[in-house]
Amino acid sequence: MLSVDPVIPGIAAIAPELVAVRQRIHAHPELAFEETATSDLVASLLTEWGYAMHRGLGKTGVVGMLKIGARIALRADMDALPIEEATGLDYASQTPHTMHACGHDGHTAMLRAPRAISRKAGSFRARSSSFFSRPKKVKPARAMIEDGLFEQFPCDVVFGLHNMPGFPAGDMFFCPGAGMASSDRVNITVCAASADMAPCRIAHAIRCPRLH
Repeated sequence: MLSVDPVIPGIAAIAPELVAVRQRIHAHPELAFEETATSDLVASLLTEWGYAMHRGLGKTGVVGMLKIGARIALRADMDALPIEEATGLDYASQTPHTMHACGHDGHTAMLRAPRAISRKAGSFRARSSSFFSRPKKVKPARAMIEDGLFEQFPCDVVFGLHNMPGFPAGDMFFCPGAGMASSDRVNITVCAASADMAPCRIAHAIRCPRLH
């Protein structure tokens, strides 16, 4: 764990803007590979913030280039989850059965920060930084790579993060290898004699469970 000053001054100055962007994205969530409006918003904001824009990778992927030093990529995800929001927030999801419950709205809003830091001399040294937003949950990263992400935008290192609610602001956690769980789906087929409504002592035992 590493503890730092909770808010860097350059970011503190644009905090209201970051909050507004995050809440705007939160109110209009889109599922993976369907983030057309989110991609449009991100592209518009990155252009406004001084990034050179590139689109079309992985269907809804967005790449913003900021040339100020070494080749560094910062990765953020844009997709929401198929969950009904019941928070009652003023900026709660306006899309039925869809919610930014994993914090990707905040991840995307964070891409504003490097531009603010880079304007302070010596505080951010990167020559050809790639900042790209993309959905995460159903392997869209592979889709962007297969579309030539790193051939078109070669970089020396890629950084990504995930928010961690419940921990103090300014605390960062690191570990080798995978750091957080991911989700997947599995089909389970159970072969057995019928035992509908029968007491357990009468029901036949399951004979051949099979997973695939």
